[in-house]
Amino acid sequence: ISLPHSQMFPFLEGSASLPLPFQGCRGGCCQPWSAWCPFDCALIILLLLTPCFQLLNSLSKNPDADCKYGLYFRDGKRKVDYILVYHYKKSSAGRTLTRRSQHNDAGARSTKQDPLPGKSLQMEMGESEPHADCHEDDKRFRREEYEGNLVEAGLELEHDEDTKIHGVGFVKIHAPWNVLCREAEFLKLKMPTKKMYQINQTHGLLKKINSVIQKITEPIQPKVAEHKPQTVKRLSYPFSREKQHLETSRKHDEVRLSSLETVNNHYVFIFQGITSLLANGVYSAAYPLHDVSDLGMHFPRLLSDTKQSLICNEWASYGVFYKYQPIDLVRKYFGEKIGLYFAWLGVYTQMLIPASIVGIIVFLYGCATVDENIPSMEMCDERNNITMCPLCDRTCSYWKMSSACATARASHLFDNPATVFFSVFMALWAATFMEHWKRKQMRLNYRWDLTGFEEEEAHPRAEYEAKVLEKSLRKEHKHKETDKEKLTWKDRFPAYLTNFVGIIFMVGLTFAIVFGVIIYRISTAAALAISATPSGRSSVRVTVTATAVIINLVVIIFLDEVYGCIARWLTQIEVPKTDKNFEERLIFKAFLLKFVNAYTPIFYVAFFKGRFVGRPGDYVYIFHSFRMEECAPGGCLMELCIQLSIIMLGKQLIQNNLFEIGIPKMKKFIRYMKLKRRRSLDHEEHMKKKQRYEVDYNLEPFSGLTPEYMEMIIQFGFVTLFVASFPLAPLFALLNNIIEIRLDAKKFVTELRRPVAVRAKDIGIWYNILRGIGKLAVIINAFVISFTSDFIPRLVYLYMYSENGTMHGFVNHTLSSFNVSDFQAGTAPNDPMELVLFCRYKDYREPPWSENKYDISKDFWAVLAARLAFVIVFQNLVMFMSDFVDWIIPDIPKDISQQIHKEKVLMVEVFMREEQGKLQMLETWKDKDKKKGENCNNHSPRLSLSHSGSLSSCHSYPVDV
Repeated sequence: ISLPHSQMFPFLEGSASLPLPFQGCRGGCCQPWSAWCPFDCALIILLLLTPCFQLLNSLSKNPDADCKYGLYFRDGKRKVDYILVYHYKKSSAGRTLTRRSQHNDAGARSTKQDPLPGKSLQMEMGESEPHADCHEDDKRFRREEYEGNLVEAGLELEHDEDTKIHGVGFVKIHAPWNVLCREAEFLKLKMPTKKMYQINQTHGLLKKINSVIQKITEPIQPKVAEHKPQTVKRLSYPFSREKQHLETSRKHDEVRLSSLETVNNHYVFIFQGITSLLANGVYSAAYPLHDVSDLGMHFPRLLSDTKQSLICNEWASYGVFYKYQPIDLVRKYFGEKIGLYFAWLGVYTQMLIPASIVGIIVFLYGCATVDENIPSMEMCDERNNITMCPLCDRTCSYWKMSSACATARASHLFDNPATVFFSVFMALWAATFMEHWKRKQMRLNYRWDLTGFEEEEAHPRAEYEAKVLEKSLRKEHKHKETDKEKLTWKDRFPAYLTNFVGIIFMVGLTFAIVFGVIIYRISTAAALAISATPSGRSSVRVTVTATAVIINLVVIIFLDEVYGCIARWLTQIEVPKTDKNFEERLIFKAFLLKFVNAYTPIFYVAFFKGRFVGRPGDYVYIFHSFRMEECAPGGCLMELCIQLSIIMLGKQLIQNNLFEIGIPKMKKFIRYMKLKRRRSLDHEEHMKKKQRYEVDYNLEPFSGLTPEYMEMIIQFGFVTLFVASFPLAPLFALLNNIIEIRLDAKKFVTELRRPVAVRAKDIGIWYNILRGIGKLAVIINAFVISFTSDFIPRLVYLYMYSENGTMHGFVNHTLSSFNVSDFQAGTAPNDPMELVLFCRYKDYREPPWSENKYDISKDFWAVLAARLAFVIVFQNLVMFMSDFVDWIIPDIPKDISQQIHKEKVLMVEVFMREEQGKLQMLETWKDKDKKKGENCNNHSPRLSLSHSGSLSSCHSYPVDV
């Protein structure tokens, strides 16, 4: 205590600014400890313990927190833009041999000498271990070479093998600012400038209507800033390092915002070989990270205002199913291509609302008029006592038409005059939908600065270059010229032949399966007809139809998965040159096979069932044993409705929803169990917190938008192609899509690795497929109305054969008579319930008492002529109306075209002002230079000699430009 404070605390000696109790310690003559107050002692103790606290804090601090658990490099400053994953074999020493290294500018110069820091340590450890497998050495060498090329291109790398996933290493890639600027300039990414201009606003009545609509729709708008209507917009211009003075102060953030798009998709010269490296197992995965700091996936309370929190709360949530999508936010995070998909899905779902309302009205009209429908009342009237011919040979007996009363009444719900109106409406709806989407797409292009975007020629795929190299080597071996080699149709002929044969075989397989289901229907109907119970015999048709449709549904779902794999394999053997060609060919093949698979059973019921059955006494047989099945007395439209509804709803429920939810969850669970089994062997790994790239590695890889578009295109076909038989199809499609949007959003955010951002200005080949389905729908609905339903026969009877101008007697008019004595031997019923001389069957034929008995009557030709005339008139009229809608609605909205023109004019003005400013600066500089020269010439010679350096100094005077 008696020691001076300066000796007791030498670190306080000479302090520049000390607390008041220490100010007397400078000269070494300090007061004794006994003279200090308790406050001074407490302060000294706190200062003594502060370094200890700092030391403990540094020891307990988690180093992974600096890099935000994998989102940044180890320095906590450089953001991870991309991840490469590879497998490696660990030594028996366990986790002692790890590698966490970085590639920076200095490492780029020493890449060839030691491309992977830490490699020498591995070599030393490997000397005491068995020699590694040659295949693994080759993979490691190819990784080193590839990563060295990335470093030479300006990217910065950091390795991490000390992870929770056993035997998996990660390469983190960061794109520096200068590389982003270089690529942004190369890709001509548009950036906002300082110039702002007013967006044209509506005036008068339209302004009031828009304000009312905005107030009404305010509760269903997402709570994001990007979705609010804008009144001003910044002028955008392709990024240029030479014109950064024209850009806003936010350009750094804008380019960083585009970094994922730049790095992931547009580093063609860097990442062009990653596909082949992935295919050869050199790398096991390559993906950008889900940015939790942007998305707030796991920290919604701390990051309530960030991008991912908004995406999770305002988009990827079932609780906001009634709201519009924040499309601009989706585009910023996932890129334009995925943004366009969800925008298209939203427009499609929105357009289903009026179609659903009209479909419900048509259905309710059928329900309201079912008791007033004279043909169904006649069929249900037991007093008519119409005896029908047996539905099968020997085992089936005669039956009364009144037993089909329920089917006849149900058919009227969908087969009524309003159905024709609905078919015309849906054709015009399809045309309006296509035009509305084109306008919406143009608005998005303007908002996303894609109006001047043109896709450049893509780099050839690695498989194509390998084939070309193989061809060049063969020619080189034969001493032929090898300049500018490419694959010709002769090189691809075996692949084309395989494609043709494969597709024909798959289509034939689909037809064979449908034919097998037909055999099942016929045989099952014959077996159930033997049933002793009357209830069993009365429900034969419903039972057979329902079970056959379920079989068709199971087969369709199974073949869909098989045909998807086969279409990919057929496309791969063609070896398309670019990824775009590969995608378009894959889409065409997959759509063709899945279209045939989904619609063949429906086409059979609509156009072939009951058309080739023959007549009693002269039926058409399959394999000389099975009689072709007939339609119900009320027609095949009700059965078509059942077939369409079960396939559509079952496909949406099982394939589109359960598979999308269940299969990823199952795969994720299997991966989790495998990792859990591995973690039990390594307690050190289990105790560590997972990095972001480790979490994303366990997610399902993104396989493209083709499956998402495909299911919606098939659904669009269900809604439009056979809508005349099922007016409620738009309603069920609407309900499915409301769930589908949120399901896909949740899947993209939580179940899939973050997709590579891709720029696109349209939906590509899918638009042409949609237009083709819309045109085909007009033709198919015309044939469904005229040939499948009884609409045309009713009109013909009403205006040509009805005696009192009503539909009374229509059922009797459509039935022909048959003398039971004319049955072929062995085909008559074995145990007829009653004595029958004549039975009736549905057809237009001469009666048995006519001279030309059982020949086709004139009524058949009259009805056929009316049906064909209706098809021609309906098709041409609806096509004309659709083309008129297409013509009258401009593809580009008027206000958008005006804004684009205004942007061009303003951009010219900006550059003109810049050039004028440069000229004025040059003129000012010349004037100053000229004045200085005149001042120097006006000096006296003596003064000039005495100040010889003044002239030169005058001319070298700095000018502020």
